[in-house]
Amino acid sequence: MGDTPRHEPAATGPLTEVHVSPLPPERFREVVGERWPEVREAIDVARGLFAGRVIWHVNSTARGGGVAELLQSLIAYARGAGVDNRWIVIEGDPEFFAVTKRIHNFLHGSKGDGGELGPSQREIYEAVTNRSAEALARRVRPGDIVFLHDPQTAGMTKTLRETGAHVVWRCHVGVDTPNELAKRGWDFVRPYAQEADSYVFSRREFAWERLHDRKVWIVAPSIDAFSPKNQELEPATVDAILATAGLWDRHGESPALFTRVDGSPGRVDSVAEVDEDAPIPADVPVLTQVSRWDRLKDPAGVLRCFAEHCGVPELHLLLGGPATEAVSDDPEGADVLEEVRELRAGLGPAVRARVHLACLPMHDIEENAAIVNAVQRRSTVVMQKSIAEGFGLTVAEAMWKRRPVVATRCGGIQDQINGESGILVDDPHDLAGFGAAVEGLVADPTHAEAIGGTARERVREHFLGTRHLIQYMRLLAELIDGPPGSRMVM
Repeated sequence: MGDTPRHEPAATGPLTEVHVSPLPPERFREVVGERWPEVREAIDVARGLFAGRVIWHVNSTARGGGVAELLQSLIAYARGAGVDNRWIVIEGDPEFFAVTKRIHNFLHGSKGDGGELGPSQREIYEAVTNRSAEALARRVRPGDIVFLHDPQTAGMTKTLRETGAHVVWRCHVGVDTPNELAKRGWDFVRPYAQEADSYVFSRREFAWERLHDRKVWIVAPSIDAFSPKNQELEPATVDAILATAGLWDRHGESPALFTRVDGSPGRVDSVAEVDEDAPIPADVPVLTQVSRWDRLKDPAGVLRCFAEHCGVPELHLLLGGPATEAVSDDPEGADVLEEVRELRAGLGPAVRARVHLACLPMHDIEENAAIVNAVQRRSTVVMQKSIAEGFGLTVAEAMWKRRPVVATRCGGIQDQINGESGILVDDPHDLAGFGAAVEGLVADPTHAEAIGGTARERVREHFLGTRHLIQYMRLLAELIDGPPGSRMVM
């Protein structure tokens, strides 16, 4: 039982439904403190307002990446609050995901593979989204609410609106200052997305031109403090999990245990695929970045920064990401990983011995989350050196664990980190700036600890799932019952 994932996908033609067990929102009572009555009131209102309705969330993968993690948590607590939420994953072929990855890169202002977004790509895109929309339309009822997440699903909007459902397009990506590539991405997706009743963006700056401003909602993502990725772990358990996963040169007496989403016990048994000369020694400082193997996350830049600008001889670097074959909607992951491997192989022996590349097992997403949790807790400093970033859940996750974070001042990262809760570097290509920030934190543990404590409080105040649920419930209530109004909620 301990090895069975709690979010089981069930294929239904071109769609897969991910079954998520409900979780009681009451577990947040102690964490949110004096704000709990506000949460309780929102839950009571939602139960009556959404009775008989289904809230559908549609995306393109059940594992790997921030959107899947957000849905696992939000749907579980919404169901626990008595609201019928369901999660649908659309099925696509490699051609479709090559097109949507290109859109993803363009919307971040990056050329990606340099390919086109023309009539042939639109034909590939519509073939999948039309088929998926027609299949889901047979299940959706008038008055339901459908959240379509990111560019992969925008093409489903018109068909689903014709069912009488309220359709919301939720865009998790964007750039603060769009270039011509970003505008080309918008031009491809806009004809579909603009058909929605409302649009949700993570930042005001991400909202597109020529969208009706009064239909725009601003909702920042959030983390679940009780998930396997963020739950408290004793230091001995952290050591045990990392040792079992092959990431740590220490074997203690404690078992590698964590608590699963449903409250049952879990145990880490899987081993990561690691490129290294030897495991990370005990009691050395560790710089970590955990993210998808994505050029926009710039793992190659992190490695260069460490090799060329982090002059702490005992510091080790751990670059972690999901096993690439498990992330179906990211066809570039394997290529990025191979580029990083080649960079590591070209380092001098002394530096290479302190660089560790880890592909974390993904067959059990809760076990994977527990490993990431342990990795972040073991870290001295966490980096997120993104070229562009919609939000960056790994930043909030590390902050919740009281880790000092050094990150790029871009996208939603700059909403999470202020002047006291982390260190922001303006230019993602400023390797020397990143290196100096890391060196300073390693050299001054007292300062690093103070930043970590402030970081946790900032997440508690602004980036927990209860805030996210309250926003969604209020916004959906307005969508159902009221005329369009200002929906900008920070």
